[in-house]
This record gives sequence, structure tokens and C-alpha cells, in this order.
Amino acid sequence: MKKFFKLLPALVLLPCALGAAENITIDTEDEWTLSALYEPSENGRYVIMLHELGKNKDEFAKLENKIKNAGYGFIALDLRGHGSSINKGEYKTFAKTGTDNEFNQMVRDVTAAIGLLNNKDIPTRDIYLAGSGLGANVAAKSLIFNPDIAGIALFTPSLKTRDVLTMNGIKINTKPVFIAVSSEDRKQMMEASFIRNAAFLSSGEGNVVFMTAYNLKGSDMVDKYLSEEFLQWLAAPQRPPVLPDDAQEIILEVPAAPQL
Repeated sequence: MKKFFKLLPALVLLPCALGAAENITIDTEDEWTLSALYEPSENGRYVIMLHELGKNKDEFAKLENKIKNAGYGFIALDLRGHGSSINKGEYKTFAKTGTDNEFNQMVRDVTAAIGLLNNKDIPTRDIYLAGSGLGANVAAKSLIFNPDIAGIALFTPSLKTRDVLTMNGIKINTKPVFIAVSSEDRKQMMEASFIRNAAFLSSGEGNVVFMTAYNLKGSDMVDKYLSEEFLQWLAAPQRPPVLPDDAQEIILEVPAAPQL
């Protein structure tokens, strides 16, 4: 007697279906509606991620998974005019110069994201900022308006991008700083070194980590070479202080030589 078995279709779990970050929107004071990804934290700390010019929140997809696996939550923004945050226009139409252009107004995007977390009872002192390229400059400028953040990570920052300056924020910052730049691009290396030196003066050398890789830029460089170092920095952003030498003299008692 033959037996017949009915084959049931296999259950396929799509990677994005389980454990995926939540798609949310965030409204700014100047009426931009920002698209963002939100992942709750297991350890109470968060990273707000700001992408490069012309990119979007998906730039950090690889890093997001590592941040999540390390227990951190995150908000990955589509900055105004980018990705799905285009209710008032696209970045290509923004003025490239001017201290009040829309690129400079992106600090409002950061403040809105911090405000969302504050409304979830997450204090600003438990929130890190991480930016790539233009996002790094926006993160640095945001220090002026959000001085109480936990720390800031700058991937391939410059002194000025679309008239968004880094130095004003860095010069008043007292919190830990992580800087990553490619040594292949001499101009960017030089500008990142200036930013590092300013951070040394304001935050102290023990609060500044400066890392280089041979090639690639921004999040691509971090994904390939420096993701583990970035996660280590998140876990321990401050180097332990160097203990001073004991001022007291140590006297060694040397036994007298035996008399013959």
C-alpha cells in the first residue's frame, strides 16, 4: 500500500520582517517631516546617525546591525531634503552658501530627534551623535545647541561643507570625540587633524580618539575597517586618567655586607 504525503509550503522569514527597526516620522520646529528608523535600546543609550550629502538613512545599514547587537538603540535620519524627508523640497534646490541655508538648518533635525528620545525619558546625556561627511559637520554644529550629549563621532569631517562649519561646535565641546578619516585624501586628513587639535583643547586629549584608514570615506570606511573600534569607543569613550607618580621616595633597605 502506497502512502502519500502532502508537502506543506515552507515558512520563509524575511530578514526585514523580524527585528527590523521601526519606520517613524519626526516633525521639526520649521515644519519639515523627517523620515527615520528607530530601534529601541537594551542598555539605555542611543546613537543618532546623520548621513552624507546626497545619501539617506540606509547609508548606515551595516553599522546599525552592529550597534543593535551591542545593545544600543538608534535613530537613523533622512536629513531634510534627502531620502523620504522631502515634504518641503529636495536638497538639490537648497542654497549652497549662507549661514542660514537649509544645510545649516539641519541642526533642527538633530534637535528634533533628541527631543523625541527625551519624550521617551531618555536623557540627553545618554545620546551619542554620529555623522558621515555633511552629517559629521551637522553633528558638530549641533553641539552648540545640544551640549549635554554623551559624545560625538565624526566620520570624514571637514572644516566646511555647504557652509556648515565644524569648529564652532568643537571648540565649546567638553564631551568625548571619535574622529575617523582616510589618510589617502591629504586635504581631508589635514582638516580632520585641525578638528582633532581643537577637540584636544576643549575636550582634553583623554576624550579624543583619532583613527585613520588608508582608503574609503565616511561610513564605508567605518564599515570595512573601524566598526569594532567605534563600538569600543561607545562602550568606553574616555581613556582612564594617567595616575601621577608617587611623590614619595621609595627607600630600599640593603642589608649590610657581612664582616669578614
